[in-house]
Amino acid sequence: MSQLLCVKDLKKKFAERNVIQGINFSLEKGETLCFLGPNGAGKSTTINILTGALKHDAGSIHYRGEFFEKNIRSYKQALGVVPQNIALYEDLTAAQNIRFFASLYGIKGKSLARCTDKALFFAGLQERSGDKVRNFSGGMKRRLNIACAIAHQPEILIMDEPTVGVDPQSRNHILEGVKKMRSEGMTVLYTTHYMEEVEEIATRIIIMDQGQIIAEGTAESLKNQLNQDREYIIEVDKPEKVNTDIFYRVEGVRHVEMSQEKLLITSLLGVENLDRLIACLMNNGIRIHHIAVQSNNLETVFLNLTGRRLRD
Repeated sequence: MSQLLCVKDLKKKFAERNVIQGINFSLEKGETLCFLGPNGAGKSTTINILTGALKHDAGSIHYRGEFFEKNIRSYKQALGVVPQNIALYEDLTAAQNIRFFASLYGIKGKSLARCTDKALFFAGLQERSGDKVRNFSGGMKRRLNIACAIAHQPEILIMDEPTVGVDPQSRNHILEGVKKMRSEGMTVLYTTHYMEEVEEIATRIIIMDQGQIIAEGTAESLKNQLNQDREYIIEVDKPEKVNTDIFYRVEGVRHVEMSQEKLLITSLLGVENLDRLIACLMNNGIRIHHIAVQSNNLETVFLNLTGRRLRD
């Protein structure tokens, strides 16, 4: 793979708050790079800087080895952008929206018609091509938003939280579309706080929190870093009366919380650690109904790195 983007020591401050704190990363041709992190982590600010919608305070962005400001027209021509907030003309039809956005990149005539048809097909909106956008559901608008971004066949597609507020069918359509684009060679930079999306589509993952990159790698490599930790899911009698603080006295316990009347305890893996947890429960008069061990996932990775859950 060849490097398309290289970001070095990128910084951005709003008032006195450091929103982006000197991050470094690259984007390789043909990959789907996913930025995973909670709301406020700095994902959208990073995207806004990369698309030129926001100026960074310090650091550099290189596109194909050159400062992107040197040839900003060529750089923007290479980008397709799916913003977090839907950007469509409600009084235009689906086809008119696609034609308008594609024409901004100089596409015209028969090429414009072909690009429009292809984008409508990708979004699954061929039968609604002549309908005005104001009559579309939220999921259909999201899909059309993506169609408008890919109509000019960009080299890099940037997608900022593209599945927020959509129905399950539209979400699945979007994720399948991302996988199809990757199979056709498109480079995708995708931000989300839904770990299940990242597990499904990412070739590489960057985890952000509080304006910093705290981990980077494939899903498998990130999970393998935690092969000594596991999350125990414990169903107990009268969970509302359990004081979760008692478990922090047990050696190896890293995090404890109550969720849907179940204890979720992150601890070192091993028979001895499980024995200590069971002993703690029994010594405090807590009856156990069921214990399960959760396999490592990206939620566990984030919890281990930050001490809190991704969606807290």
